[in-house]
Amino acid sequence: MYIKKSTPGAQSAHLSDEIEGSVQGHRDGHGFVIRDDGEGDIYIPPNEMRAVLHKDRVRARIVRQDRRGRPEGRVVEIIERPPQPIIGRLLQESGVWLVAPEDKRYGQDVLIPKGATGAAKPGQVVVVELTEPPALFGQPVGRITEVLGEVDDPGMEIEIAVRKYGVPHEFSAECLAQAKELPDKVRAQDKKRRVDLTDVPLVTIDGEDARDFDDAVYCEPAKVGRGKGWRLLVAIADVSHYVETGSAIDIDAYDRATSVYFPRRVIPMLPEKLSNGLCSLNPEVERLCMVCDMLVTAKGEVHAYQFYPAVMFSHARFTYTEVAAILANTRGPEASKRKDRVGDLLNLHDVYRALLLSRRERGAVDFETTETQIVCDENGRIEKIVPRTRNDAHKLIEEAMLAANVCSADFIAQGGQPGLFRVHEGPTPEKQEILRNYLKAMAVGMTIGDDPKPGDFQAIAEATKDRPDAQQIHTMLLRSMQQAIYTPVNSGHFGLAFDAYTHFTSPIRRYPDLLVHRVIKAILNKTKYALPSLPTPGEAHAKLAKRLAARVAAPGTKPRKDVPPPTRDTQAWEAAGLHCSANERRADEASRDVEAWLKCKYMREHLGEEYSGVVSAATSFGIFVTLDAMYVEGLVHITELGGEYFKFDEARQELRGERTGIRYAIGARVRVQVSRVDLDGRKIDFRLVREGEELLGRALKDKGVGAEGPGSGGSRKAGGRSGGRKSDKGAAPSATEQAGLSRERAARSPIQSLKASVKKAVAGKASKSKARKPRRG
Repeated sequence: MYIKKSTPGAQSAHLSDEIEGSVQGHRDGHGFVIRDDGEGDIYIPPNEMRAVLHKDRVRARIVRQDRRGRPEGRVVEIIERPPQPIIGRLLQESGVWLVAPEDKRYGQDVLIPKGATGAAKPGQVVVVELTEPPALFGQPVGRITEVLGEVDDPGMEIEIAVRKYGVPHEFSAECLAQAKELPDKVRAQDKKRRVDLTDVPLVTIDGEDARDFDDAVYCEPAKVGRGKGWRLLVAIADVSHYVETGSAIDIDAYDRATSVYFPRRVIPMLPEKLSNGLCSLNPEVERLCMVCDMLVTAKGEVHAYQFYPAVMFSHARFTYTEVAAILANTRGPEASKRKDRVGDLLNLHDVYRALLLSRRERGAVDFETTETQIVCDENGRIEKIVPRTRNDAHKLIEEAMLAANVCSADFIAQGGQPGLFRVHEGPTPEKQEILRNYLKAMAVGMTIGDDPKPGDFQAIAEATKDRPDAQQIHTMLLRSMQQAIYTPVNSGHFGLAFDAYTHFTSPIRRYPDLLVHRVIKAILNKTKYALPSLPTPGEAHAKLAKRLAARVAAPGTKPRKDVPPPTRDTQAWEAAGLHCSANERRADEASRDVEAWLKCKYMREHLGEEYSGVVSAATSFGIFVTLDAMYVEGLVHITELGGEYFKFDEARQELRGERTGIRYAIGARVRVQVSRVDLDGRKIDFRLVREGEELLGRALKDKGVGAEGPGSGGSRKAGGRSGGRKSDKGAAPSATEQAGLSRERAARSPIQSLKASVKKAVAGKASKSKARKPRRG
């Protein structure tokens, strides 16, 4: 039966107060206490940081305010020291063994007694367990518990990341034993009380490198109400049939909360027998599924829907590229190989266009951003970095999944049971004000109100899409948004402009989706789903306490009618949602860390080379530039911008030179040289290449003069394309040293003899054009 879709201050602490929070170290030796109450961070000077470690839970007292009114504190007590392993390289200095942490937020090396090194050799990457904590006048002491290997071993960056971020990467023995007992295929008893959809030509559409398929789709024309429309089926793997609440597999899945994706490797949420076998909708085999069966109007509105468990048979495994080619040419070679399915794909494309029309009517935010993909060789080295292109096939599946997710949220809301919603709240008042000031400074002519709607953002994006600074404006719109979270309190999804939204479509790789499936089944069976007694990590509890504390209303504030008072049941769901949200962030951070490491290692091979790029961010200390050819981001420090004072304009989000008026804002095009790569810090430094320098470097090269000039000893090439001889550590002179080198270089006779000809070349239009012609990177 189809169901009709429903219509849509805390006071500052005194200096004597003791405040609890978590320590966040900084690679420069100081640190901060991230307060549990959500107030501003407390600065901890380097001398205080000697007795504490990154991630320690502490009690601190504010002792003074700095010149800018920021609090500086002193650690009074260490409340909890998480049993966190430290990953680093084993070194021997003057007969003393020590481990230099890979994560530089741990500001001290760990001493290793002679008998505690195990089988580790100098230079290897190891895991250390602390045996003695740090003190004000003593370094921490530890013992080596695991040897990961050499720093250049293939995949070492992933081994480091999973331990650095505490990503569970080994299934428990109980989980693996339980997975082994599962059947290899769908049995007769599994099909009971399920709708038989094996004759419906459901198909999967995924990327070329996908290994697990958790969603299948089918569409056919149908009469909806009094008009024409479509019947859209979204079938999702029924993971909940095999993963029982509170089982060994369920405990491991909850602990992971999500699959983690790295280049060339995935750490799955479920054992492979489930993720790539029983729960993967592989072609031409029977699989159990949960179906969202929708009736969609010609205007793209979901008129009615129903959920039911089913058994299906995937009739084809398509790739995005293949489907896009078929939709573009129904008589082409790809279409001729799939004649039986072309009509179904055209129906899917028709319903997609209707859903897209509804999306625009809602005013959902839809910014086009460039995502990149790292292509590695067999040894894990980057071969190239390429943009991910989104075609109509990607968007078709995306809209179908969005529709199913909205129906899931509506079904749970109407069912009256607690569950996890995917909530994306609007911009905070602070971010709203920053955005208004920015739009005004950029003379956009449009702004957002006190209670902004998604359509306001989309209207601004649409109105400015043809401006030269469109990228800058759209980036600022995007940055004003908050991050989405999982919570039982439904506040809607701002970006997608939905009153209620959840995640239903990926239970193989996301635990919240598995919980949503269980709640939907409970509603269908007229029972109530109860969360299992699963272990909840301390991080989730800390985040829960912080979030609940932030919700305390100021005196005199009227309570919100739409938010029910918390109960034990809703607090358990809140904890589960925060745990899943925190682990989603953890997975993102680990993935970004690995990508940054790979990019740094890749760019070490390109030291001294020049590339064109675009400014992706402006800050008070410099500009970040993303290279056109490689999609790699690096910093041009403010000292590299020229011999004048640059002021950061927060309203315009740009750096402006006081003497020349030159501006560096998001979207500005520049040419840079790769000057330094810090593999440990995951940082890449660029220096600006100016027109005269580039011409000078070429002229010197044409004359056969090294860019470092006579008498330099060849210690570093600071010139153009040929510059940047690599040192063992891949380092380069500091900004001050580079400025000095430039002045010294300008005084040398070979350069003086060429100055006139270079100036003449710059002045001539034809020569100038030739000199600025981009060179292949």
